[in-house]
Amino acid sequence: MKVYQSNEIKNISLLGSSGSGKTTLVEAMLYESGIIKRRGTVTGQNTVSDYFPVEKEYGYSVFSTIIQTEWLSKKLNFIDCPGADDFIGGVVTSLNVTDTALILLNTQYGVEVGTNNHFRYTEKFNKPVIFVTNHLDQEKADFDRTLMQLKENFGNKVVQIQYPIASGPQFNTVIDVLKMKMYQWKPEGGVPDVLEIPSNEIGKAQELHNILVEAAAEHDEELMEKFFDQGSLTEEELRIGIRKGLIHRDMFPVFCVCAGKDMCVRRLMEFVGNVVPSVNQTEKPQTKNGKDVTADSYGPTSIYVFKTSVEPHIGEVSYFKVMSGKLKEGDDLVNIDRSSKERISQIYAVAGQIRTKVEEIVAGDIGATVKLKDTRTGNTLSIKGCDYDFKEIKYPEPKYRRAIKAISESDEEKLSEVLTRMHEEDPTWIVEQSKELKQAILYGQGEFHLRTLKWRVEHNDKIPIEFKDPKIPYRETITKNARADYRHKKQSGGSGQFGEVHLIVEPYYEGMQAPVVFHFGGQEFKISNRDTQEINLEWGGKLVFINSIVGGSIDARFLPAILKGIMDRMEQGPLTGSYARDVRVIVYDGKMHLVDSNEISFRLAGRHAFSQAFKEAGPKLLEPVYDVVIQAPSDRLGDVMSDLQGRRAVIMGMESEKGFEKLSAKIPLKELGTYSTTLSSLTGGRASFSMKFASYELVPMDIQDKLLKEYEASKKEEE
Repeated sequence: MKVYQSNEIKNISLLGSSGSGKTTLVEAMLYESGIIKRRGTVTGQNTVSDYFPVEKEYGYSVFSTIIQTEWLSKKLNFIDCPGADDFIGGVVTSLNVTDTALILLNTQYGVEVGTNNHFRYTEKFNKPVIFVTNHLDQEKADFDRTLMQLKENFGNKVVQIQYPIASGPQFNTVIDVLKMKMYQWKPEGGVPDVLEIPSNEIGKAQELHNILVEAAAEHDEELMEKFFDQGSLTEEELRIGIRKGLIHRDMFPVFCVCAGKDMCVRRLMEFVGNVVPSVNQTEKPQTKNGKDVTADSYGPTSIYVFKTSVEPHIGEVSYFKVMSGKLKEGDDLVNIDRSSKERISQIYAVAGQIRTKVEEIVAGDIGATVKLKDTRTGNTLSIKGCDYDFKEIKYPEPKYRRAIKAISESDEEKLSEVLTRMHEEDPTWIVEQSKELKQAILYGQGEFHLRTLKWRVEHNDKIPIEFKDPKIPYRETITKNARADYRHKKQSGGSGQFGEVHLIVEPYYEGMQAPVVFHFGGQEFKISNRDTQEINLEWGGKLVFINSIVGGSIDARFLPAILKGIMDRMEQGPLTGSYARDVRVIVYDGKMHLVDSNEISFRLAGRHAFSQAFKEAGPKLLEPVYDVVIQAPSDRLGDVMSDLQGRRAVIMGMESEKGFEKLSAKIPLKELGTYSTTLSSLTGGRASFSMKFASYELVPMDIQDKLLKEYEASKKEEE
């Protein structure tokens, strides 16, 4: 393979909902460019893209796949991304390292929730978009409806490049209004007959051509002047105008393909090769300190590792983008993030599982290498003296969680290593060893996402595992003031143990005034604030500790021990053993013994006094509540709303978005355990949602009573 320069390289994300045909389109493009001699099929489990065993088992894409082709003396790097919302991490990764997005649509279903989700990510990353309508040969295919939905959802920037004479089983002809030609295919697809547009279509084609010309001319003053003077533009001038419209997201061209029959695939690739911006024509990536980096092959060598995978018969493969300079076999680079050295022993251009060894790769290009010693996904490797350090990719918040455990305890350590490795392959798989819950919690984007991980662990790594319901990280707090005292006294020969602590607890909130006086049982307790410590708790909230000791009843050297005792109980709350938060504690009196008092005595006294006061202070459980945003088709809104009512959801807002409803709600985490699966079932897989932690809120009393009984029962079982 020749070494392509930055102006000859184009990086494109292939996006689209499940079933839109991305993997099939990849097969057709590789076939047309000569990379493969025979097109595979998803059902035949022989495609270049979906080559991992789990993808063959389930019949859908799990990982994004890098696909390189050569076309019209250009190198086209496509990244085929999974369509399911559960695997959105592949989309986010891809858009971080590519410059243009092709969004495929299944014309049987038109614009889907997945289409909108992917488009929003292209907005976030400011990437040009080309819409590709696929499956035009299917019985329920409807191009006109799909086009109408595109315009309703994405506005007048949607501009046709092509339209089919007919969609459905009879599909075999497309009118191209950029070239003003008709393309017609024989049943085997491939190379079309290029014909003149028939008289009964010329009027429609000319009207769409004029719209395209006006849209292209809008983005260049010189082209606009030519258009006004001549009334039209040449094909090359149209390309220039469309390219500028793409770069500024002022134009979203629409193409037609039938990937399964290899119809119009060559024309799409021609458009990509001639019109889609090269890497040196798009927005420059920035380093962590905000420095723009030009894709300059003569600049200092710097690469960004955006993906890691463990592949059959090879081991760990690191996929990278050359951000600057040239990368050659044998180059020694410095891992900027880990301050370690790496030698690049081999470089590959990749097309799925097909790898072609190359000796050099230049700025803007995408490649792979193997057997890096100390490099992880998101690391920057640069030549010595170059300090480029590129930002790590930010992924969406997880939406699904399970407790994970190896069936055999002897496999626990091995499982931990496997899960760490799998997080490298898909950063949206997140594992947390929760000290609080005493469980290993696995987070992901949905049930299918975690089920896929389970299949891989059990089949590839031969570790039987089980998923359990994860515990909820409740918090405990108080709602009123209370007072308690506790004497710890122990005598067993020699020096004994003695410590007595008197304290007051009260609910704490930011900005509250310092305490002055309290009344309990007809007694007045005046507070003399000698010292205040504000402790930001690692699990959220605060503990405020006030020393109000007067007259030396407790020596100052014992106060840290009292605080430790209180913290012991904060870490294992008196109600359910959950973390406690937002409490102010005033230690105002106590007693000590000249000989028998020591730190352990006051630590125990402080712990017990705090526990007694906490239980008398109107203790309440708090539960984590999440902000949830749901996108659902309008015809399923009633079902979605009914389900939310049973989840203690509080609807915060609702708005319509072209056939979809966007719901904002606050929902307790306890009610979200199976929501991913339920929402998919209610809407036929046409809805999606996102969730983000909002706050801790009081648990309703009936639920709190139930939880307290469950906790007491569990404690008895342990005894």
